[in-house]
Amino acid sequence: MILKTTPLSALWTFPSILISAFVIAWGAEAAQFLISQGLALAILAWLQTLPEFAVEAVIAWEAGKDPTKTHLAIANFTGSLRLLVGLGWPMIYFVAAFFRKKLIAIQLDEEHSVEIFGLLLPILYFVVIWWKGTLSFWDAFPLSACYFVYLWILWKIPPRQSDEETLEDLGVVPRRVLKLNPGKRAVAIWLLFLAGGVILYLSAHPFLNSMLAIAGTLRISTCIFVQWVAPFLSEFPEKLSAFYWARKVSTANVALMNMVSSNINQWSILSAMIPVLFVISAGELRPLVFDGHQRQEILLTILQSFLGFLLLLNLELKFHEASILFVFWLVQFVMPFTREAMIWVYLAWCVVEIVKLSAGRAAPAAWICLRRTLAQRFA
Repeated sequence: MILKTTPLSALWTFPSILISAFVIAWGAEAAQFLISQGLALAILAWLQTLPEFAVEAVIAWEAGKDPTKTHLAIANFTGSLRLLVGLGWPMIYFVAAFFRKKLIAIQLDEEHSVEIFGLLLPILYFVVIWWKGTLSFWDAFPLSACYFVYLWILWKIPPRQSDEETLEDLGVVPRRVLKLNPGKRAVAIWLLFLAGGVILYLSAHPFLNSMLAIAGTLRISTCIFVQWVAPFLSEFPEKLSAFYWARKVSTANVALMNMVSSNINQWSILSAMIPVLFVISAGELRPLVFDGHQRQEILLTILQSFLGFLLLLNLELKFHEASILFVFWLVQFVMPFTREAMIWVYLAWCVVEIVKLSAGRAAPAAWICLRRTLAQRFA
């Protein structure tokens, strides 16, 4: 049954999205003491990106029926990823610095190296997709493999040890959950994930539709809505929980890794879903074919995420790095005609970062930590 959605639906869907974001975040906070923090954040990111999956699934299905709508699938996909890196990552830094009342460096933990290199794998494969100019059914397999290898490594990392000092950094709800006996604690954590996921599932689609109705009332164009407004709204839950953690400097790195996990989700498993639904909808085994403009959008997105990867290789995010990511994103957002030029800007800055890494006497901290983590878990 399809219910008519109006702008007034935002009055109940918006609070529902808020509640779901906090409930799922509480579950992830507590879950890092039962499973690895990275795996807890991966579960969190998967739940949070359900609205984005829903939006992209609908667009991919319609593109299968009408190939002229392929550009909408790419617009939503690339817009979503560029929002995460260009707006989400910097905002986490600025929120953390604001509450600290000084410029800081968000310090990442050793195990976060898995997420950093987990981001690199699907980006590298997308270079192949950009080069051949198509996204086919067969591309879904290596993209899915990138995601499941990432999850498998996270599964091997042990959970964090809890103590009184650690528990004091948590919110009231996760702190109380962790003080339950082991049996009740596990049930309570999964109930938080389940409850948050159900609320999100029930409210996400009406929320997006209510925002679409508002956009229609304001006469926002379909292209702008699909590339920028819809991704911003569908990523709203993850931004909420990330900013919830960013308020505390001690958990700002968790907020950043929450965003990175969402990036990995979208580069790998979400992008793998697109050609599968496209083929099923079309009823024949044919790829999504990109024109010159779409390839440009994909390349711009690849370079932005690759720059983000390079900036995190030292296991920290500094003020000037967050500012670069934000300003570069803002320029292309405010002045869309500069996107071709911004490709060269991103490329040049990536080269600068690579030269700086090459000039260093030691390997990047994230690479050293990744090797140590893998050696400890798979020796």
